[in-house]
Amino acid sequence: MRLGDWKDQRSWDEFYRTYWRLIYSVAIKAGLREDEAWDVVQETVLTIAKQSLKNTYDPERGSFKMWLWNVTRWRINDQFRLRGKAPLPATGTDESSSPREPVENLPDTSGHNFTEIWEREWQQNVMKAALERVKMRVSPRQFQIFDYNVLQGMSATDVRRRLGVSMAQVYLAKHRVGAILKKEIEYIREQEK
Repeated sequence: MRLGDWKDQRSWDEFYRTYWRLIYSVAIKAGLREDEAWDVVQETVLTIAKQSLKNTYDPERGSFKMWLWNVTRWRINDQFRLRGKAPLPATGTDESSSPREPVENLPDTSGHNFTEIWEREWQQNVMKAALERVKMRVSPRQFQIFDYNVLQGMSATDVRRRLGVSMAQVYLAKHRVGAILKKEIEYIREQEK
């Protein structure tokens, strides 16, 4: 994604659609309220936008995934500070300092390991974002067949009966939608680099 161009609304929309759930979910799991989590989403996206204009992100210093994690964590800490509660442990003295301690060593105040939470949420977000992209590329009927058969684990025979389609349609949707989903997952993962 080309995020350095403020005028490229399509890339910014795609960025938001891809990552808002991840940022929001991690903020909630960190112990923030819904309104605070939405503030974290907005502030994280705004920070990414500002830093993208300045070309702050340097792939040589780390992955996009870790950069997004750090920005998200900083915004979560900001919300805790606003609330007057102890923030997650910070690394470095400010957002631009380098090098940083490994995020893996940062448990939150409730004992959860935020690296594990981030990784789990990241993987779930990749799947959800890919599924949203797939829905825009296939017919609602094909997606419904795929959803029942693959995502919900319903047998092809049960899908055929429930939706009144042929077995060939079930297998075709499974194959076609599955191939598109695989490409979308690869596309999103490629953006991580």
